[in-house]
Amino acid sequence: MSTVEFLGFRPQAFRFLRSLARNNRRDWFEAHRDAFETELQQPLLALLDEVDVRLASLAPELSADKKRSVFRIYRDIRFSKDKSPYKTHVAFWVGHRALGRSGGAAVHGGAGLYFHLEPNASIVAGGMWMPPPAALTRIRAALSEDLRGFEAARRTLRRTYGELSDESVLQRLPRGFAADHPAANWLRYRSFTVSRAIPAAELQRTSLPDWLAYAYGPVIPLVRWLNGALGLPAARRR
Repeated sequence: MSTVEFLGFRPQAFRFLRSLARNNRRDWFEAHRDAFETELQQPLLALLDEVDVRLASLAPELSADKKRSVFRIYRDIRFSKDKSPYKTHVAFWVGHRALGRSGGAAVHGGAGLYFHLEPNASIVAGGMWMPPPAALTRIRAALSEDLRGFEAARRTLRRTYGELSDESVLQRLPRGFAADHPAANWLRYRSFTVSRAIPAAELQRTSLPDWLAYAYGPVIPLVRWLNGALGLPAARRR
């Protein structure tokens, strides 16, 4: 995936992103493209490579791919009033390996793990953000059938991540579910994610891949439960 050893993100990486926030223009970016590639793109690919190695034992069904996992720096401005062409962060997403082959045709995405690097706002996260209607229907069916499994996965991550994000929760239960349904609280959720901040010092250390592997550990049961609801099984090995 990457032939560059991960040595941590240098202070220059954060300076580049701060400067980009002040100079979010194509001419400025092109004049500083070398810095972007050296300080952010190459270390991010190296980090992704090392995280993937650790996931081979933590959750073998999750697989990183440098073409699909890394988010582009370019913003989609077609329907946005903000015409700034570039994101002011870099990030990657690691999902179920079946989606790289045939699974994507049946399930529009699945649960996975996320890394986000941004000055004073870097996070590690996991779960599934805003599943499309078909996937959300399957998750709700799984909540009805396996609430105990979901609750067990949720308890595993509460100590380090707290509760699920409540950024998108219905005021009322979806149609077809009784008010006293055992899973009533979770059936109102339209997104199933958790996140936590990454200490700034960790981002500059060569041990960041180990820190991320440790941070991802408590989220993997939730990721596996969500993927199981979508017909994407866990694996014992690659």
